[in-house]
Amino acid sequence: MQTQPQASHFVDGQYLEDTAGDLIEVIYPATGEIIAKVHAATPAVIEAAIASGLRAQKEWAALSGTERGRVLRRAADIIRDRNHDLSVLETYDTGKPYSETICADATSAADALEYFGGLAGSLTGEHVQMGENWGYTIREPLGLCVGIGAWNYPTQIACWKGAPALACGNAMIFKPSETTPLSALKVAEILVEAGAPAGLFNVVQGMGAVGASLVTDPRVAKVSLTGSVGTGRKVYAAAAESIKHVTMELGGKSPLVIFDDADVEAAVGGAILGNFYSTGQVCSNGTRVFVQKGIKEAFLKRLSERLATAVIGDPMDEATNFGPMVSKRQRDIVLSYIEKGKAEGARLVAGGSAIEGNGFYIQPTVFADVTDDMTIAREEIFGPVMSVLDFDTEEEVIPRANDTEMGLSAGVFTRDLTRAHRVISQFEAGSCFINSYNDAPVELPFGGSGLSGVGRENSKAAINYYSQLKSVFVRMGEVESPF
Repeated sequence: MQTQPQASHFVDGQYLEDTAGDLIEVIYPATGEIIAKVHAATPAVIEAAIASGLRAQKEWAALSGTERGRVLRRAADIIRDRNHDLSVLETYDTGKPYSETICADATSAADALEYFGGLAGSLTGEHVQMGENWGYTIREPLGLCVGIGAWNYPTQIACWKGAPALACGNAMIFKPSETTPLSALKVAEILVEAGAPAGLFNVVQGMGAVGASLVTDPRVAKVSLTGSVGTGRKVYAAAAESIKHVTMELGGKSPLVIFDDADVEAAVGGAILGNFYSTGQVCSNGTRVFVQKGIKEAFLKRLSERLATAVIGDPMDEATNFGPMVSKRQRDIVLSYIEKGKAEGARLVAGGSAIEGNGFYIQPTVFADVTDDMTIAREEIFGPVMSVLDFDTEEEVIPRANDTEMGLSAGVFTRDLTRAHRVISQFEAGSCFINSYNDAPVELPFGGSGLSGVGRENSKAAINYYSQLKSVFVRMGEVESPF
């Protein structure tokens, strides 16, 4: 497959190149080979993106919501028609297995475009009667939005941000992670093909300096970031200087609580989804797995058996279901955490090493007998490392599960649904699961509390973060004035 894009950026409806920008090499994580090269956006590229975005936004906002929705739904159809090619590109971009990208990446992006396309025509205000007088509200777009993506789900994140922004009548400039710059270009291309005005969804490449330039530009009304807590602090502070609207979807150190009445097979499956899907590179992962002591050994035994069946290899082989880390740097970070786990006394149950050969592979790793104060139980690793902790009672485990500054996700496995809902109500997290883990349907809000971020993506709730209300009061009688 051709992985080198026509040009580094997609601006004003077409590919745009400026080789004066810093060179960014795109590495295929499965082999370590350079598969493409792009250049970071220069000030001229950024200016072209902003100028065209502002122009297109006016044209787009003048359409009815139904007309905007028609374009988004058409884009969703195109993405589904091209799912294979987009999934192959996503695999090259991220290293995730094709068996995963074919069902979880472009398809999720299409879901977002379809959902918000269907919602666009319903975005109305309300009439408020106040006796003889009355008022009404108008839901208006914010203007030009900036989306900053992470490297784990580049296609999905582009649409999770772009779809609600465009449904509300905004324009967006999207900056992918410099690690995975390829997939978002195709999203921009498809939106134009579907009928979006040139400039409505621009993609520019670059590192932190490009993001900072966009975030601090006074013409930008909104910033939506998916990234680490550290990056979120910087972007949030920069956006606050000019009081911009923000959505921050940051990291997590989420708990998964498994009671001894749980279906062990299902609980093991949930723990695998919450720790090893996308090679553990998922912000909502339930990496602190609290297992009630009565089933601890049964859980670990079955988990080890199922991990032994993981097919680790060429991501383009449809049999492969566990791929490499996204980069050597990320693999090194994860390996350093594994060494800390060993040094601090956790019991290594599975994995624990890099896999020799080309690419950035690492074994799916499980530690047992982990205590709350260990580094691997406190810090986000963002790799395939599961920490299994023991607990005795429900009353004991809830405060331990909540003992983190982050609050993105949480899950519980139990056959007692009364207990399930009781436990969920006490979790201090935004996106929770009962007898499941890491489901992310577009119909439900996604986001966290605490250091995990601000705002929500997906669902009707996202509309509130990409629009604002104008209130209009209408007096029907005479105006009373003190003088």
